[in-house]
Amino acid sequence: MFRCPWSESHQLLMDYHDKEWGVPTHDDRVHFEFLVLESFQAGLSWLTVLKKRENFRRAFEDFDPVRIARYRDSDLERLLCDEGIIRNRQKILAAVRNARAFLDLAEREGSFSTWLWDFADGRPIVGGWDTQEQIPARTPLSQHVSRELKSRGFGFMGPVVVYSHMQAVGLVNDHLRDCFRYAELSSRRTWSSSTERSSTPARDST
Repeated sequence: MFRCPWSESHQLLMDYHDKEWGVPTHDDRVHFEFLVLESFQAGLSWLTVLKKRENFRRAFEDFDPVRIARYRDSDLERLLCDEGIIRNRQKILAAVRNARAFLDLAEREGSFSTWLWDFADGRPIVGGWDTQEQIPARTPLSQHVSRELKSRGFGFMGPVVVYSHMQAVGLVNDHLRDCFRYAELSSRRTWSSSTERSSTPARDST
C-alpha cells in the first residue's frame, strides 16, 4: 500500500497521514486546534509538533478558544514554564490573540469553518500530484487567505502556515495520486490544482 513519502519516517506521521491529513472537516474546534499547532510549527518540523500534541492539548485546555481568549499574564507564565510544549513567547501570545480573533470571526461569519470553506466554494480542491516535489508550499489562494486572517487580527498566519492548514483540514487534497488516501478522499471530484492556482479567489477581501 503506497503512502505519501513524507509520512513514512515515523509512526506518528503515518497515523496522522492515514487518519487526519486531508480529511474535510467543518468542526471549528478542530480548525482552531490545527491553527494553534501550525503556528507553533513555524520554523520546526511537523513531527516535533505531533510529539508534543497531547501536551499542547492539556496545556491549552483541549484547544478551547473561549478559555484561551481569556488568558492573562499568569497563564502565559504557566505556558512558558511548561516543558511539554514549545516555549516560544511570541507564539504563545499569538495563540491567545488568535483565539480572540477566531471567536470574533466566527461570530461575524457564523463559523470559522464556513468562512474558510467559502474560499473554495465549499468543495475540496484536489491536487492530483505525482511526486512530493510538485506539491506547493503556498498558493495564491493561501496568500489571499493569509492576508484576510492578518487583517482580522491573526498572527503567525503566513501563506505557508495557511496552506498547511488548508491541507490539514481537507480544503486541499494534496495526497499523491498513487497514495491510497488520494482515491478515498477525492471520490467527489472537484477543482484541479492548476485551476486553483490560476483562478481568482472565491471570496473577495473585506
